[in-house]
Amino acid sequence: MIEPVKAGIAAASLAMMLLGGCGSEPAADRAEPEAAADPVAVEGPATAEPGAPTPPVAGAQTLTLEGYGGLSIGKPVPAGSPWSARGAQASDACLTLSAPDWPGAYAIVEEGVVRRITVSDESKAKLVEGIGPGATEAQVRKAFPSFVAEPHKYVDAPAKYLTQPGDDPRLIFEINYKGKVSLVHVGLMPTLEYVEGCA
Repeated sequence: MIEPVKAGIAAASLAMMLLGGCGSEPAADRAEPEAAADPVAVEGPATAEPGAPTPPVAGAQTLTLEGYGGLSIGKPVPAGSPWSARGAQASDACLTLSAPDWPGAYAIVEEGVVRRITVSDESKAKLVEGIGPGATEAQVRKAFPSFVAEPHKYVDAPAKYLTQPGDDPRLIFEINYKGKVSLVHVGLMPTLEYVEGCA
């Protein structure tokens, strides 16, 4: 009688193991709590650590590689835009535009599209990184360490240009003799490197 009892216990154990492998959820969904996905790989909104700085957010006064003040690099000036030629350089080939709504900024239009936007220290414009006219060269180099320095065309050193390497659109910072950003240009080559409006 001992042998049939052992056989019955073994059969019951086998049945329990087989039943444990069945269920309505896929096996991947039944993982043990310790086997949960690595939190780094989990999709979804990131939550900031308490006291961590808030990530920058683009606003109306944000200069981006895409444009500024309702203008988009590589696109025509929108209909009804406040940007227009106001006594600045104007020809069929090239226009320099400004707008009363965006003081301290101008745009260069060639072949019917915006090819460059420049902001000066009269503008409140900043990049999303918080860099704009008035920032120090050290702040620019910290935020953009790969930018290439070149001598300024009209001002002695330490004045210089700091140019973003790579493909268009890109940025150029003009650094003045005090080591501060005087102008920020965003746009397409070769227009981006013009030193006197359309020239």
